[in-house]
Amino acid sequence: MKADHCLVSIIMNCLNSAAHLPEALASVHAQTFDDYEIIFWDNGSTDQSAAIARGFGPKLRYFLAEQTTPLGTARNLAIAQARGKFIAFLDCDDLWRPTKLQKQVDAFMASARVGLVCTDTEIFNGRRTLYRLFSQSRPERGQVYASLLARQWISMSSAMIRRTALDELADLKGKCPEHWFDESLNVCEEADVFYRIAHDWDLDFIDEPLTVWRVHGANTTFRKFGQFAAETRLILAKHKKLYPDLYSQKPELAEMLEQRAAFQEAVACWQQGDGGHAREIIKPYLAKSTKNRLFWGASFLPGAFFNLLARLYFALPRGVRRQA
Repeated sequence: MKADHCLVSIIMNCLNSAAHLPEALASVHAQTFDDYEIIFWDNGSTDQSAAIARGFGPKLRYFLAEQTTPLGTARNLAIAQARGKFIAFLDCDDLWRPTKLQKQVDAFMASARVGLVCTDTEIFNGRRTLYRLFSQSRPERGQVYASLLARQWISMSSAMIRRTALDELADLKGKCPEHWFDESLNVCEEADVFYRIAHDWDLDFIDEPLTVWRVHGANTTFRKFGQFAAETRLILAKHKKLYPDLYSQKPELAEMLEQRAAFQEAVACWQQGDGGHAREIIKPYLAKSTKNRLFWGASFLPGAFFNLLARLYFALPRGVRRQA
């Protein structure tokens, strides 16, 4: 790697990740592709993360944040330091298989129109693999904006993005760091970046589980439905302004996102014990899906039943859940 250049910049954002960081860094060291740098952005760790990172060697560039910031902001600050033609992301508790970087770079080299390449991902709970993201159905290649809105299949640690695709992203505020990860978002900032790249570029994927996504305990998504609803609506409003012609030609895209936000908001109301308001929110969408009708029935139960029913739902085969 030259002092001022490399082919791939690996973004690692860290906040007290010492427990799993050695394993994550070892998975980078084991890569068959070696023309990379690590941009290690320490968001104010108070554990041994800094010492572990600094021990990696000269390919890792360590940065200590002046203050702890939301993750989207921290990702933007790290990207600003990156020198690579391609940007990969590795969360500090996730892992890569050894050929991950090489196969993604090969996919980029095969087509100048590809702006993002992801891989299949194993979901791992620390003891065993729970499932693979692509196990029930493979994603699509090429122009996939609408398909990605309907089903977001990209795990963050599996994504590699062409730097020019990031730098050319449309943004309502003009060219500024927010045109990478939108700093007004806190739970949907990754999906928003993937959607905007998919609007302008082809997407590709490696049909192998080259990424391992570690999940911890209860899924925190269950506790964030209200925030997801608000941010889904923010993304919809933003994208309608960015791509007015597309949304006028395909109003079903807006309807799909509005229905998703309504479901998320209804779940949040039910969790808070207001099943009546939840039913009012979801009522216009009952004919749209079996999932909405099942939720309508479940909302007559106390909100305390949500976690149990959610676990039962996610225990169903993924194909069955998609059909709902």
